[in-house]
Amino acid sequence: MFSEEFGLLGSLLILLLYALLLIQCYKIILKNRSKFGQFISTGIMISIFIYVAINISMVMGLVPVVGVPLPMISYGGASMMTLMVGFGLLLNTDVNYKAKISKY
Repeated sequence: MFSEEFGLLGSLLILLLYALLLIQCYKIILKNRSKFGQFISTGIMISIFIYVAINISMVMGLVPVVGVPLPMISYGGASMMTLMVGFGLLLNTDVNYKAKISKY
């Protein structure tokens, strides 16, 4: 639907924004000094990538339709909730795990 309304440039802009989001997730992974924060951030980045890849593949007809919504564009109740919780965890690891955690 978005591609029909905004054409090729709009679609490329959406793909660029998703690429920038994944690059930012990767930067957060590299900045984390704790393994736990790296694991959480990696899992969230992979889940966002899978949501985007499956939805775009479904729309293009490469894979069967399974009902995965496009993050932050398509509305899905449980999907949107898990995505927003994932963003919260990602930002929390970015804020709290930048500095080396010292043992008392």
